[in-house]
Amino acid sequence: MASTADARTLPADELDALRAAVVRLGTQTAVAKELGVSPSAVSNALKGYYVGDVGALAKRIRGALMNELVTCPVMGELSTKHCLDYQARPLVFTNPTRVRLHRACKTCPHRKAAKGAPE
Repeated sequence: MASTADARTLPADELDALRAAVVRLGTQTAVAKELGVSPSAVSNALKGYYVGDVGALAKRIRGALMNELVTCPVMGELSTKHCLDYQARPLVFTNPTRVRLHRACKTCPHRKAAKGAPE
C-alpha cells in the first residue's frame, strides 16, 4: 500500500469541478461513472490521498466535467476524457480506426506519458 507521502492532490480548478460534480450528481459513484474511474479514485482525490496518475485524472475531469476539447488527427475534436479512453483501448488489427489511432497516438502531443516518463 502506498503511503500518504506518495499521494498528490489535484490542481485547484479540477478539485473544485470534482466537488461541484458530486453536488450536482448526488454521489461520488455517479461522478466516477461519468469520469470512467473507480468510486475510490474519486473519494481519494477529494480527500487529497489519490496515489494514481493525478495528471490523467485531471485530464479526465477537464474533459468530462469542464468541457476541455482536443483535436485528434483521427477522430477530430473530442473531450480529453475520450482522448484518454481511446489511448487505453488495445490495438485491434481488424478495426481500421484503432490501427489509425494507434499510429497517430504515438506522436500526438495529447498522448498520456508512458509510465516513468516525464509528462
